Amino acid sequence: QVRLVESGGGLVQAGGSLRLSCAASRNIGSISAMGWYREAPGKQRELVALISSDGRTNYADSVKGRFTISGNSALNTVYQRMNNLRPEDTAVYYCVADIQRSGARTPSRYWGQGTQVTVSS
Repeated sequence: QVRLVESGGGLVQAGGSLRLSCAASRNIGSISAMGWYREAPGKQRELVALISSDGRTNYADSVKGRFTISGNSALNTVYQRMNNLRPEDTAVYYCVADIQRSGARTPSRYWGQGTQVTVSS
């Protein structure tokens, strides 16, 4: 089994910045995409940003222009730079990875344990 190891969450004032990192603990297959979801109290989990193995990125409208996702060449590590943070960005941020194991017809999505980001006003 693979673990997604997240780091970089914390407490920051509005307008500040944080950088999240996520690394896959072992190579169990081909990673087609990695990225981040978030879940705020009382709200549904939502997509924040994804990066695919060909470099394409996808962002939630609410973070466009403020968040930047990037990955290493092997796409087994992903980073998310978050600038100009707002109190509404407060949430648990979950790393995801879509991994296709040898012999599988489609990739499976793996989730990290989550890291808390708190933005104070």
